[in-house]
Amino acid sequence: MNQSPWAPPYGQEPAGSKKITLRIAIFAWCASYMVALVLSSVILVATGNTDLVEGKEPKWFLGLSALALWTPFTVGLYLASKRFGSGVFSRDYFLSFRRIDLWGAPIGVASQLLLVGLVTWPFRLAFPEKFAPELVEKRAKDLFDNATGGWLLVLILVVVFGAPIVEELVYRGLIQSSLIGRFSRVGAMLITAAWFAGVHLRLVELPGLFAFALVLGFCFYRTNRLGMSIIAHVAFNATGLLLVAIL
Repeated sequence: MNQSPWAPPYGQEPAGSKKITLRIAIFAWCASYMVALVLSSVILVATGNTDLVEGKEPKWFLGLSALALWTPFTVGLYLASKRFGSGVFSRDYFLSFRRIDLWGAPIGVASQLLLVGLVTWPFRLAFPEKFAPELVEKRAKDLFDNATGGWLLVLILVVVFGAPIVEELVYRGLIQSSLIGRFSRVGAMLITAAWFAGVHLRLVELPGLFAFALVLGFCFYRTNRLGMSIIAHVAFNATGLLLVAIL
């Protein structure tokens, strides 16, 4: 019998004898987040930027702050895998790809062009001052306007490639997978989506990020691997950055 194209490749099934529990996942996330906050604060103090204004950050700040955030989470994922998982990073966090995962590209583009505007529209009608289009786009526009020359390449690497990979490992590979068992798969998707959207700390982006996180969660739920959700996330961020650049 032919294997479903959605299933993980034979011999790469992520189910193992040891699974990272919800308690360990929450602890790993909280510890990594606290270390990231401390590192970010140390960077700001050491460089004399404690009164940093959003949108006017130094050009080097994006890359350095991304490293300060991603390094603790990557180390946390690695340690959790070694101590509480199977010890195989790709297996514990469902990191595998198949050709069908390329469907993530149109999914990500459609989410950026259609889904975000659609779910934000009711909030824009109810609260026009808080959900104005320019406010939704402000963070991306500020980042793009502040990047020139070689720093534009840094922006692309951070926003288009780095963030999707790390965030999918953390939120789908670690959080959503650990929630399954304690909650239904749909419940795990909803909780993870709310967590993912909330941690971005931007009310104006909350509806769109929550909806897109549900899309990413469904990609993970349907395929039981991160390939499609990573590609969708890359396409989503790339489309958003491109829109800011050309509009």
